[in-house]
Amino acid sequence: MRKPVARFDGSRRSERLRQWLVTGRTFAILSLCSMVFFVLLGLGGIVQRHTANSPVSSMKGFAAAVSSSLFAEMISMELPSFESSRPPGTINGIQTAAFLMRLLTDINPQDPRSLIAGELPGMSNDQAFLLRGGSADGVAPKDQTPIPVDPAEIPEPGETVEEPPATPPDTSETSPKPPQAQDKPKRNTVLIYHTHNRESWYPELPEGTKDPSSAEVNITHVGKRLGERLEELGIGATVSKQDYATTIPGYRWELLYKYSMKTIQDAMATNSDITYLFDLHRDSNRRKHTTATIRGETYAQVFFIIGHGNPEWKKNEAFATRIHEALEAEYPGISRGIWGKSSANGNGEYNQSLSPTSALIEIGGVDNTLEESYRTVEALSKVIADIIWEAERVDGKPTQSAS
Repeated sequence: MRKPVARFDGSRRSERLRQWLVTGRTFAILSLCSMVFFVLLGLGGIVQRHTANSPVSSMKGFAAAVSSSLFAEMISMELPSFESSRPPGTINGIQTAAFLMRLLTDINPQDPRSLIAGELPGMSNDQAFLLRGGSADGVAPKDQTPIPVDPAEIPEPGETVEEPPATPPDTSETSPKPPQAQDKPKRNTVLIYHTHNRESWYPELPEGTKDPSSAEVNITHVGKRLGERLEELGIGATVSKQDYATTIPGYRWELLYKYSMKTIQDAMATNSDITYLFDLHRDSNRRKHTTATIRGETYAQVFFIIGHGNPEWKKNEAFATRIHEALEAEYPGISRGIWGKSSANGNGEYNQSLSPTSALIEIGGVDNTLEESYRTVEALSKVIADIIWEAERVDGKPTQSAS
Protein backbone atom coordinates (compact mmCIF):
# COMPACT_ATOMS: atom_id res chain seq x y z
CA MET A 1 0.00 0.00 0.00
CA ARG A 2 2.91 2.38 0.61
CA LYS A 3 4.43 2.19 -2.88
CA PRO A 4 1.44 3.77 -4.69
CA VAL A 5 1.46 6.56 -2.10
CA ALA A 6 5.13 7.21 -2.77
CA ARG A 7 4.47 7.37 -6.49
CA PHE A 8 1.58 9.78 -5.88
CA ASP A 9 3.75 12.09 -3.74
CA GLY A 10 6.47 12.03 -6.39
CA SER A 11 4.06 13.06 -9.13
CA ARG A 12 2.82 15.96 -7.00
CA ARG A 13 6.37 17.18 -6.45
CA SER A 14 7.06 16.91 -10.18
CA GLU A 15 3.93 18.91 -11.01
CA ARG A 16 4.84 21.57 -8.47
CA LEU A 17 8.36 21.80 -9.93
CA ARG A 18 6.97 22.29 -13.42
CA GLN A 19 4.72 25.10 -12.14
CA TRP A 20 7.72 26.79 -10.53
CA LEU A 21 9.69 26.51 -13.75
CA VAL A 22 6.83 28.01 -15.80
CA THR A 23 6.38 30.82 -13.27
CA GLY A 24 10.12 31.51 -13.22
CA ARG A 25 10.31 31.58 -17.01
CA THR A 26 7.34 33.97 -17.21
CA PHE A 27 8.91 36.23 -14.59
CA ALA A 28 12.24 36.21 -16.46
CA ILE A 29 10.54 37.12 -19.76
CA LEU A 30 8.57 39.95 -18.13
CA SER A 31 11.71 41.23 -16.42
CA LEU A 32 13.64 41.19 -19.70
CA CYS A 33 10.84 42.98 -21.56
CA SER A 34 10.58 45.59 -18.81
CA MET A 35 14.33 46.14 -18.91
CA VAL A 36 14.31 46.59 -22.69
CA PHE A 37 11.31 48.94 -22.45
CA PHE A 38 12.97 51.20 -19.89
CA VAL A 39 16.29 51.15 -21.75
CA LEU A 40 14.49 52.32 -24.89
CA LEU A 41 12.66 54.99 -22.87
CA GLY A 42 15.97 56.18 -21.47
CA LEU A 43 17.58 56.35 -24.90
CA GLY A 44 14.53 58.17 -26.23
CA GLY A 45 14.73 60.63 -23.37
CA ILE A 46 18.37 61.35 -24.15
CA VAL A 47 17.51 62.01 -27.79
CA GLN A 48 14.56 64.20 -26.83
CA ARG A 49 16.68 66.19 -24.38
CA HIS A 50 18.98 67.13 -27.23
CA THR A 51 16.20 67.97 -29.68
CA ALA A 52 13.43 69.56 -27.63
CA ASN A 53 12.89 72.00 -24.81
CA SER A 54 10.57 71.85 -21.84
CA PRO A 55 7.17 73.42 -22.64
CA VAL A 56 7.59 76.26 -20.18
CA SER A 57 11.37 76.56 -20.32
CA SER A 58 11.10 78.71 -23.45
CA MET A 59 9.23 81.99 -23.72
CA LYS A 60 7.01 80.40 -26.38
CA GLY A 61 5.83 77.76 -23.94
CA PHE A 62 5.73 80.26 -21.08
CA ALA A 63 3.33 82.46 -23.06
CA ALA A 64 1.21 79.43 -23.96
CA ALA A 65 0.98 78.46 -20.30
CA VAL A 66 -0.79 81.72 -19.49
CA SER A 67 -4.50 81.81 -20.34
CA SER A 68 -5.70 84.62 -22.59
CA SER A 69 -7.79 86.22 -19.85
CA LEU A 70 -4.96 86.06 -17.32
CA PHE A 71 -2.56 87.56 -19.85
CA ALA A 72 -5.01 90.38 -20.62
CA GLU A 73 -5.41 91.06 -16.90
CA MET A 74 -1.64 91.28 -16.47
CA ILE A 75 -1.24 93.60 -19.46
CA SER A 76 -4.08 95.86 -18.29
CA MET A 77 -2.17 96.54 -15.09
CA GLU A 78 0.37 98.42 -17.19
CA LEU A 79 -1.72 99.49 -20.19
CA PRO A 80 -5.06 101.07 -19.17
CA SER A 81 -6.33 100.87 -22.77
CA PHE A 82 -6.71 97.11 -22.33
CA GLU A 83 -9.20 97.65 -19.51
CA SER A 84 -12.20 98.63 -21.62
CA SER A 85 -12.54 95.41 -23.60
CA ARG A 86 -11.77 93.01 -20.73
CA PRO A 87 -14.37 91.68 -18.29
CA PRO A 88 -13.44 92.51 -14.68
CA GLY A 89 -12.03 90.04 -12.21
CA THR A 90 -10.56 87.50 -14.63
CA ILE A 91 -7.70 86.55 -12.31
CA ASN A 92 -8.77 83.85 -9.86
CA GLY A 93 -7.19 81.24 -7.65
CA ILE A 94 -7.80 78.36 -10.07
CA GLN A 95 -6.05 80.13 -12.95
CA THR A 96 -3.13 81.14 -10.75
CA ALA A 97 -2.74 77.61 -9.34
CA ALA A 98 -2.92 76.07 -12.82
CA PHE A 99 -0.30 78.47 -14.12
CA LEU A 100 2.07 77.83 -11.19
CA MET A 101 1.64 74.07 -11.57
CA ARG A 102 2.50 74.31 -15.28
CA LEU A 103 5.48 76.54 -14.52
CA LEU A 104 6.93 74.33 -11.76
CA THR A 105 6.14 70.83 -13.04
CA ASP A 106 5.46 71.11 -16.80
CA ILE A 107 2.10 69.42 -16.07
CA ASN A 108 -0.88 71.10 -17.70
CA PRO A 109 -4.02 70.50 -15.57
CA GLN A 110 -6.15 70.92 -18.71
CA ASP A 111 -4.20 68.26 -20.64
CA PRO A 112 -3.98 64.89 -18.78
CA ARG A 113 -1.47 63.61 -21.34
CA SER A 114 1.11 66.00 -19.90
CA LEU A 115 1.26 63.75 -16.79
CA ILE A 116 3.27 61.20 -18.78
CA ALA A 117 4.60 63.46 -21.53
CA GLY A 118 7.90 63.90 -19.73
CA GLU A 119 8.47 60.13 -19.53
CA LEU A 120 7.39 59.11 -23.04
CA PRO A 121 9.69 60.57 -25.69
CA GLY A 122 7.94 62.59 -28.34
CA MET A 123 4.72 63.27 -26.45
CA SER A 124 5.92 66.66 -25.23
CA ASN A 125 6.80 67.91 -28.69
CA ASP A 126 4.38 70.18 -30.52
CA GLN A 127 4.25 67.89 -33.53
CA ALA A 128 1.35 68.30 -35.91
CA PHE A 129 -0.81 65.23 -36.51
CA LEU A 130 -2.98 64.66 -39.55
CA LEU A 131 -6.72 64.85 -38.86
CA ARG A 132 -7.98 64.71 -42.43
CA GLY A 133 -5.76 64.06 -45.42
CA GLY A 134 -5.89 65.75 -48.79
CA SER A 135 -4.94 64.41 -52.19
CA ALA A 136 -1.54 66.11 -51.87
CA ASP A 137 1.40 64.50 -50.06
CA GLY A 138 1.17 64.02 -46.32
CA VAL A 139 4.21 66.11 -45.37
CA ALA A 140 3.67 67.73 -41.99
CA PRO A 141 3.64 71.52 -41.62
CA LYS A 142 6.97 73.17 -40.90
CA ASP A 143 6.81 75.79 -38.18
CA GLN A 144 7.88 79.38 -38.64
CA THR A 145 11.12 80.19 -36.84
CA PRO A 146 11.41 83.39 -34.80
CA ILE A 147 12.09 86.38 -37.03
CA PRO A 148 14.60 88.91 -35.69
CA VAL A 149 13.36 92.48 -35.77
CA ASP A 150 15.63 95.41 -36.46
CA PRO A 151 15.63 97.54 -33.27
CA ALA A 152 15.37 100.62 -35.49
CA GLU A 153 11.92 99.42 -36.59
CA ILE A 154 10.51 99.39 -33.05
CA PRO A 155 8.84 102.74 -32.33
CA GLU A 156 9.50 104.87 -29.29
CA PRO A 157 6.56 105.48 -26.92
CA GLY A 158 4.18 108.00 -28.46
CA GLU A 159 5.76 107.72 -31.90
CA THR A 160 3.37 107.56 -34.86
CA VAL A 161 3.87 104.48 -36.99
CA GLU A 162 3.35 104.71 -40.73
CA GLU A 163 1.43 101.93 -42.39
CA PRO A 164 3.55 99.84 -44.77
CA PRO A 165 2.72 100.25 -48.45
CA ALA A 166 -0.33 98.19 -49.33
CA THR A 167 0.42 97.84 -53.04
CA PRO A 168 1.91 94.43 -53.88
CA PRO A 169 4.18 93.78 -56.86
CA ASP A 170 2.43 94.27 -60.18
CA THR A 171 0.75 91.05 -61.27
CA SER A 172 -1.90 92.61 -63.50
CA GLU A 173 -0.84 90.62 -66.55
CA THR A 174 -1.24 87.25 -64.88
CA SER A 175 -3.93 87.82 -62.26
CA PRO A 176 -7.34 86.41 -63.20
CA LYS A 177 -10.14 88.86 -63.80
CA PRO A 178 -12.38 89.46 -60.78
CA PRO A 179 -15.84 87.92 -60.78
CA GLN A 180 -18.84 90.07 -61.56
CA ALA A 181 -19.24 92.74 -58.88
CA GLN A 182 -22.24 92.52 -56.58
CA ASP A 183 -23.90 95.06 -54.35
CA LYS A 184 -21.82 96.27 -51.44
CA PRO A 185 -22.34 93.85 -48.52
CA LYS A 186 -24.59 95.13 -45.79
CA ARG A 187 -22.73 93.37 -42.97
CA ASN A 188 -19.08 92.53 -42.47
CA THR A 189 -19.13 88.96 -41.17
CA VAL A 190 -15.52 88.00 -41.94
CA LEU A 191 -12.29 89.05 -40.24
CA ILE A 192 -9.03 88.26 -42.01
CA TYR A 193 -5.90 88.77 -39.93
CA HIS A 194 -2.27 87.66 -39.87
CA THR A 195 -0.56 86.59 -36.65
CA HIS A 196 2.77 86.17 -38.47
CA ASN A 197 2.17 89.15 -40.71
CA ARG A 198 5.74 89.39 -42.08
CA GLU A 199 5.85 85.93 -43.63
CA SER A 200 7.05 86.33 -47.20
CA TRP A 201 8.51 84.29 -50.09
CA TYR A 202 12.04 83.97 -51.46
CA PRO A 203 11.03 84.68 -55.10
CA GLU A 204 9.47 88.02 -54.04
CA LEU A 205 12.55 89.20 -52.10
CA PRO A 206 15.97 90.39 -53.30
CA GLU A 207 18.25 87.61 -54.52
CA GLY A 208 20.37 86.11 -51.77
CA THR A 209 17.86 86.82 -49.00
CA LYS A 210 18.21 84.23 -46.23
CA ASP A 211 15.20 85.23 -44.12
CA PRO A 212 11.86 84.90 -45.99
CA SER A 213 10.20 87.77 -44.15
CA SER A 214 9.41 91.34 -45.10
CA ALA A 215 7.69 94.36 -43.61
CA GLU A 216 6.31 95.26 -47.04
CA VAL A 217 5.85 92.24 -49.35
CA ASN A 218 4.23 89.63 -47.14
CA ILE A 219 1.19 87.51 -46.36
CA THR A 220 -0.96 90.58 -45.65
CA HIS A 221 -1.22 91.12 -49.42
CA VAL A 222 -2.78 87.67 -49.73
CA GLY A 223 -5.25 88.57 -46.98
CA LYS A 224 -6.07 91.84 -48.71
CA ARG A 225 -6.77 89.99 -51.98
CA LEU A 226 -8.98 87.46 -50.18
CA GLY A 227 -10.96 90.29 -48.60
CA GLU A 228 -11.42 91.99 -51.97
CA ARG A 229 -12.62 88.80 -53.64
CA LEU A 230 -15.08 88.08 -50.85
CA GLU A 231 -16.47 91.62 -51.16
CA GLU A 232 -16.94 91.07 -54.90
CA LEU A 233 -18.83 87.88 -54.10
CA GLY A 234 -21.14 89.74 -51.73
CA ILE A 235 -19.45 88.79 -48.44
CA GLY A 236 -18.42 91.67 -46.19
CA ALA A 237 -14.85 91.32 -44.91
CA THR A 238 -12.57 93.28 -42.61
CA VAL A 239 -8.83 92.84 -43.19
CA SER A 240 -6.25 93.58 -40.50
CA LYS A 241 -2.79 94.46 -41.77
CA GLN A 242 -1.34 95.32 -38.37
CA ASP A 243 2.43 94.96 -38.16
CA TYR A 244 2.90 93.89 -34.55
CA ALA A 245 6.66 94.38 -34.61
CA THR A 246 6.24 98.13 -35.07
CA THR A 247 2.98 98.77 -33.22
CA ILE A 248 3.40 96.81 -29.98
CA PRO A 249 5.68 98.37 -27.34
CA GLY A 250 8.10 95.77 -26.02
CA TYR A 251 7.26 93.45 -28.92
CA ARG A 252 8.06 89.75 -28.36
CA TRP A 253 7.75 87.25 -31.21
CA GLU A 254 6.62 84.44 -28.90
CA LEU A 255 3.61 86.50 -27.81
CA LEU A 256 2.21 87.03 -31.30
CA TYR A 257 -0.93 84.95 -30.72
CA LYS A 258 -1.68 87.08 -27.67
CA TYR A 259 -1.36 90.21 -29.83
CA SER A 260 -3.60 88.81 -32.58
CA MET A 261 -6.14 87.77 -29.92
CA LYS A 262 -6.42 91.45 -29.01
CA THR A 263 -6.88 92.29 -32.71
CA ILE A 264 -9.79 89.84 -32.89
CA GLN A 265 -11.39 91.03 -29.67
CA ASP A 266 -11.19 94.68 -30.75
CA ALA A 267 -12.72 93.88 -34.14
CA MET A 268 -15.56 91.84 -32.61
CA ALA A 269 -16.22 94.53 -30.02
CA THR A 270 -16.51 97.11 -32.81
CA ASN A 271 -18.59 94.90 -35.10
CA SER A 272 -20.78 92.23 -33.50
CA ASP A 273 -21.58 90.76 -36.94
CA ILE A 274 -18.09 89.26 -37.28
CA THR A 275 -18.45 85.50 -37.12
CA TYR A 276 -15.84 84.04 -39.47
CA LEU A 277 -12.17 84.38 -38.50
CA PHE A 278 -9.32 83.51 -40.88
CA ASP A 279 -5.70 83.70 -39.75
CA LEU A 280 -3.59 83.48 -42.92
CA HIS A 281 -0.04 82.12 -42.80
CA ARG A 282 2.69 80.90 -45.12
CA ASP A 283 4.22 77.47 -44.45
CA SER A 284 8.00 77.04 -44.15
CA ASN A 285 8.25 73.89 -46.30
CA ARG A 286 9.98 74.02 -49.67
CA ARG A 287 8.32 74.21 -53.07
CA LYS A 288 7.99 70.48 -53.84
CA HIS A 289 5.74 70.09 -50.79
CA THR A 290 3.69 73.29 -51.22
CA THR A 291 2.82 73.51 -54.93
CA ALA A 292 0.15 71.85 -57.07
CA THR A 293 -0.33 71.99 -60.83
CA ILE A 294 -4.02 72.08 -61.66
CA ARG A 295 -5.31 72.41 -65.21
CA GLY A 296 -1.89 73.58 -66.36
CA GLU A 297 -1.42 76.30 -63.71
CA THR A 298 0.57 76.22 -60.49
CA TYR A 299 -1.19 76.90 -57.19
CA ALA A 300 0.14 77.46 -53.69
CA GLN A 301 -1.28 74.56 -51.71
CA VAL A 302 -3.26 75.17 -48.54
CA PHE A 303 -3.74 73.30 -45.30
CA PHE A 304 -5.58 73.99 -42.07
CA ILE A 305 -4.34 73.96 -38.47
CA ILE A 306 -6.78 73.09 -35.67
CA GLY A 307 -5.68 73.83 -32.11
CA HIS A 308 -6.59 71.05 -29.68
CA GLY A 309 -6.00 73.44 -26.81
CA ASN A 310 -9.47 74.74 -27.67
CA PRO A 311 -12.07 72.62 -25.81
CA GLU A 312 -14.48 73.04 -28.74
CA TRP A 313 -11.91 72.18 -31.42
CA LYS A 314 -14.21 69.66 -33.12
CA LYS A 315 -16.50 72.49 -34.22
CA ASN A 316 -13.56 74.29 -35.82
CA GLU A 317 -12.46 71.07 -37.48
CA ALA A 318 -15.95 70.58 -38.93
CA PHE A 319 -15.83 74.11 -40.36
CA ALA A 320 -12.34 73.58 -41.83
CA THR A 321 -13.48 70.24 -43.26
CA ARG A 322 -16.22 71.93 -45.28
CA ILE A 323 -13.69 74.29 -46.84
CA HIS A 324 -11.15 71.50 -47.40
CA GLU A 325 -13.62 69.15 -49.08
CA ALA A 326 -15.09 71.87 -51.31
CA LEU A 327 -11.60 72.94 -52.40
CA GLU A 328 -10.56 69.38 -53.20
CA ALA A 329 -13.75 68.79 -55.17
CA GLU A 330 -13.11 71.78 -57.45
CA TYR A 331 -9.29 71.84 -57.37
CA PRO A 332 -7.96 68.31 -56.72
CA GLY A 333 -4.54 68.45 -55.08
CA ILE A 334 -4.80 72.00 -53.78
CA SER A 335 -5.26 70.98 -50.13
CA ARG A 336 -2.70 69.24 -47.93
CA GLY A 337 -5.40 68.41 -45.42
CA ILE A 338 -6.30 69.37 -41.87
CA TRP A 339 -3.66 69.10 -39.16
CA GLY A 340 -4.08 69.22 -35.41
CA LYS A 341 -1.73 70.59 -32.79
CA SER A 342 -1.95 70.02 -29.05
CA SER A 343 -1.17 72.35 -26.19
CA ALA A 344 1.57 70.07 -24.80
CA ASN A 345 4.09 72.52 -26.21
CA GLY A 346 3.63 75.76 -28.10
CA ASN A 347 0.34 77.62 -28.54
CA GLY A 348 -2.12 74.83 -29.29
CA GLU A 349 -5.19 77.09 -29.28
CA TYR A 350 -4.56 79.68 -32.01
CA ASN A 351 -7.40 81.93 -30.82
CA GLN A 352 -9.92 79.46 -32.25
CA SER A 353 -11.97 79.38 -29.06
CA LEU A 354 -13.21 82.85 -30.00
CA SER A 355 -15.42 81.41 -32.76
CA PRO A 356 -16.40 77.92 -33.96
CA THR A 357 -16.08 79.26 -37.52
CA SER A 358 -12.44 80.18 -37.09
CA ALA A 359 -9.57 78.62 -39.02
CA LEU A 360 -5.82 79.01 -39.39
CA ILE A 361 -5.03 78.64 -43.09
CA GLU A 362 -1.51 78.14 -44.42
CA ILE A 363 -1.14 79.18 -48.06
CA GLY A 364 1.94 78.00 -49.95
CA GLY A 365 5.51 77.89 -48.71
CA VAL A 366 8.71 79.92 -48.79
CA ASP A 367 9.37 79.13 -52.48
CA ASN A 368 5.94 79.98 -53.84
CA THR A 369 5.16 83.28 -55.50
CA LEU A 370 2.61 85.95 -54.79
CA GLU A 371 0.99 85.11 -58.12
CA GLU A 372 0.53 81.46 -57.10
CA SER A 373 -0.88 82.56 -53.75
CA TYR A 374 -3.32 84.91 -55.47
CA ARG A 375 -4.41 82.08 -57.74
CA THR A 376 -5.18 79.99 -54.67
CA VAL A 377 -7.08 82.89 -53.12
CA GLU A 378 -9.38 82.94 -56.16
CA ALA A 379 -10.32 79.33 -55.42
CA LEU A 380 -10.49 79.83 -51.67
CA SER A 381 -12.69 82.92 -51.86
CA LYS A 382 -15.31 81.16 -53.98
CA VAL A 383 -15.49 78.21 -51.59
CA ILE A 384 -15.69 80.40 -48.48
CA ALA A 385 -18.32 82.63 -50.08
CA ASP A 386 -20.46 79.61 -51.00
CA ILE A 387 -20.24 78.25 -47.45
CA ILE A 388 -21.16 81.60 -45.90
CA TRP A 389 -24.04 82.16 -48.34
CA GLU A 390 -25.38 78.70 -47.52
CA ALA A 391 -25.18 79.45 -43.79
CA GLU A 392 -26.94 82.79 -44.33
CA ARG A 393 -29.77 81.07 -46.21
CA VAL A 394 -30.19 78.58 -43.37
CA ASP A 395 -30.08 81.27 -40.67
CA GLY A 396 -32.22 83.69 -42.66
CA LYS A 397 -29.87 86.64 -42.11
CA PRO A 398 -29.21 88.86 -45.14
CA THR A 399 -25.55 89.45 -45.95
CA GLN A 400 -25.85 92.01 -48.72
CA SER A 401 -28.12 94.92 -49.36
CA ALA A 402 -30.99 94.72 -51.77
CA SER A 403 -30.52 95.97 -55.31
